Order: sequence, then structure tokens, then C-alpha cells
Amino acid sequence: MSTDSTARPNVLVIMSDDQGAWAMRCAGNTDLHTPNLDRLAETGIRFESCFCASPVCSPARASFLTGRMPSQHGVHDWLRKGNVEDPEGQHGHDRPVEYLAGMLGYTEVLAQKGYRCALSGKWHMGASQTPQKGFGHWFTHGFGGGPYYGWIAVRDGNLYKEPGYVTDVFTDEALRFLDTHGDDPEPWYLHVTYTAPHSPWDRDNHPAEVWETYNDCDFTATPDLPLHPWQANTAPQGTGERRKELLHGYYTAITAMDTQIGRILDWLEAHGQRENTLVVFTSDNGMNMGHHGIWGKGNGTFPMNLFDTSCKVPLIFSRPGQIAQGRVEERMVCHYDFMPTLLDYLGYENPDAEQLPGSSYAPLLVGGVCPEREAIVMYDEYGPVRMIRTREHKYIHRYPYGPNEFYDLREDPEECHNLVSDPARKGLMNELKLQMEQWFNRYVIPEFDGIRQPVNGRGQLDRVDVVPWEGRTFDTDIKLSDDRHSFYFDEEWPSV
Repeated sequence: MSTDSTARPNVLVIMSDDQGAWAMRCAGNTDLHTPNLDRLAETGIRFESCFCASPVCSPARASFLTGRMPSQHGVHDWLRKGNVEDPEGQHGHDRPVEYLAGMLGYTEVLAQKGYRCALSGKWHMGASQTPQKGFGHWFTHGFGGGPYYGWIAVRDGNLYKEPGYVTDVFTDEALRFLDTHGDDPEPWYLHVTYTAPHSPWDRDNHPAEVWETYNDCDFTATPDLPLHPWQANTAPQGTGERRKELLHGYYTAITAMDTQIGRILDWLEAHGQRENTLVVFTSDNGMNMGHHGIWGKGNGTFPMNLFDTSCKVPLIFSRPGQIAQGRVEERMVCHYDFMPTLLDYLGYENPDAEQLPGSSYAPLLVGGVCPEREAIVMYDEYGPVRMIRTREHKYIHRYPYGPNEFYDLREDPEECHNLVSDPARKGLMNELKLQMEQWFNRYVIPEFDGIRQPVNGRGQLDRVDVVPWEGRTFDTDIKLSDDRHSFYFDEEWPSV
């Protein structure tokens, strides 16, 4: 489709980390302060039912960038290995792996079309020290996360310990790019990918002035439930006062990020670029902050879960004067729809269209009618766990042995009652399972297929289509609930 009289708008994509669709004031959470995300929603379209392709960071991000589902790109868990050159073992004896080598990302298409592409933020798709996928400007996190102060940054291919608050530093770098290139005659694409609001959520990791804004919060907008019996140790968890402490930190991280998003929007407005810039906000995956008694996303439990709270993410498109303002869209969409949608909106062909599972909803952005799929169905996967979801029902199958789940979303939108053993539902479950398997069989690339991979939420070590570097492809060291987290890096690195 053609967008408007402005031939090539700039594109700003902002992605948060572990932010559920429920975690914005404009989405109904009255505990949270998100004035700038609300500002985006008021000047654009907010999608109520956007799903990530997998409920954990690295596969979700890879699907967003390439339009491929995990069993087409082979990233099935967060990347524990393959991030940096580390032959001496400061971070576990690692070496870089380009997990997405040879797979087209939409940013490469934009670069080919003359866009100047810049990354400021989390990458976590392998080989963090090497610019990839058409990005000419590259400032990133060496790993997937860690402390908010004293984190490992990548600049000019080198690792160093950055003392600044990570959310602010990524914003500063984005603004430096805009100060240098934001008014150029050539269009730009800016990818700002925060680590917020990913844990840690303790007070020392966040600005005191933001923390104090939640001192009087009762934290009633999320459920207060006992820990789920499947809770794993992939995120901090707790009940009672500990629950409030964790929500305090999570909300603080979101509001601190929201403030920084406001700085970028202010720059666009001050420089007359707001109407000529498509702004997109989303998160890599959803997040349970006590929902279902779970703390974490899909790997917050073992077996891994595919609850909506793990899979649904915020999604806002904003471009004043070009996109309808203040609209809430109920149509279900997925992150693997983003690549075809963005390219369609910009008027570019999608070279991989025939092999990708997604479809464009770009007409919705400009007030048009979007052709319906054969059925509006969402599919998600996390290793050997797969889901099919319609507006009315959800079926989850865990290969090869289960346990499986079935929810009637009309009667049970919170997914509290698993009806998989109900004989009256057996026929419908069989139909959904068949439909799901036919869909996956259509798109799966056998060497990247996750259905036979021993994914358990503890991290991926190598590409699934090569002989694993350390004799295995996934970390299979399963631990159940305790209060540890796997993203702390305490080694000494030089500061600049």
C-alpha cells in the first residue's frame, strides 16, 4: 500500500523487555504512571490483542525482526551463550554466534531502500559486538540483561562497564543519533530497545525519585495469589510484602522508561518530525507479576506456560495526521505480522512473503479494512510447547507427554479452569490440534524445528542446526522455585 503524500517517513520502533499488555495506564492499570505511553495511545492505535511469537525474549525478538516463527529461525530460548567474544571465560567461556545469519530482517530491506538504520538498546540475538541486519549505528548491551547500573555495553565492537542507568543511557544514545541524523533528507529507522522493566527490581537498581512515586501505592491492580506449583527460579517471586516490593520495582522501571520515551517524543516534536515519523511501541514478550501465581513469562514455570499474560504484549502505532488517533483495535495480531505490516505500510515488497506465516494489517493503520485471514487464529511456541488460540478457545499441547490445556475464553477469560479432561470438549480439542499441526507443518523448517528440542527455559547455548559447541544446544539444568535470577554479571570490566 502507499502511505500518503510523504513518500518515506522515518520509523521509530521502541521495544520494552518483559512488559505485559496489562502494564500501562492506558490499558487499564490504574496503579501505573505511564503518561508518555498514554500520549502515544491518544495519538494513534492501541492493539488490545497483540501476541508475541514466543513468551521469552530472544525468540520473540528474532521473530519480530525477521517475520519468522521460532521453528523457522531456530532461536527457541533466551541466549545464554553466543553473545560476546569471551575466550578467557569472564562470562562463562563464550564466543559470538550469529543466530540469524542468512535470514532476512526487515531492517535490511529498509537499509537497501536508503534508510539509515540505528540500534540503541538490547540486541540479545547473538554476536552482540557485530553490527548486523542493516544497522549502521550500533550501540547495545553485551548480554540480555543485568543490573541497571554498571552493566556491560558494546561500543565500536568493544565491551566496557557502563556506570549509567541503562534506560537513560540508551535514550541518550538514541538522541545523539537524532541530533546527528534526525534532520537529514534521507529517512532513518531508529530501534530503541530497553531492558526495562526486566528484573532486577530492587531499590538500588532504580532512580530514587521515580521509586518514591510508588511509595503510597497499594498495588491492587494485579492479583495477589499463592505461588504457582510450577514456579521456576527464572525471576524473583514472592507473596505478601515481598510481592509489593517486586511490583514497586517493576512499576518504577516502567515509569523511568516512560520518562525517557517522552524525551524522544519531545525531540521529534521540537524538530518538526513527529508527523513524518511512524512511532511503534511494543514489548518482546508478556509478563506475569503474580498473575496465575506466576512470576516471570513463559519460563516462569516448568513446564513452560503459554498463558495470555505471558504472550500478550502492548502494541501502539502513532503518527499524527496519518494514523487514526485514540483508537483501540480488538483484532488479534502477532509479532510475526509486524514485518509484512511495516513493509506494506511503507510501500515496499516483502521478499520473503511466501515463506512467512504473518500477514499485513497495514490498512487498519490508515482507517481501511483489513482482509480477514481464513480464521483469526494465533499460534505460539516455546520449544516443544505449542498453542492455538481463537477468540473463543485456547488449546496448548506439550510434546510429547503433556500436560495439555484447554480453555473456554468466553466463560473463562482469565484461563483459570483447564477443561482438557472434559469429554464434551474432546471433538473441538481434536479439531484445534489438527489445525495447529497443519499450520506448523506448513511453515516449519525441519532443521530449526523446536518440537524435538529439550528447551526448558534455562537458556540456549548454540544454533540448533549445527553441532553444539559445548556438546549440547540448551541448558537443561532445571531448578524449581527460589529467589535467584540468572542475569547477574558480577565480573570486573573496565569502565569508561
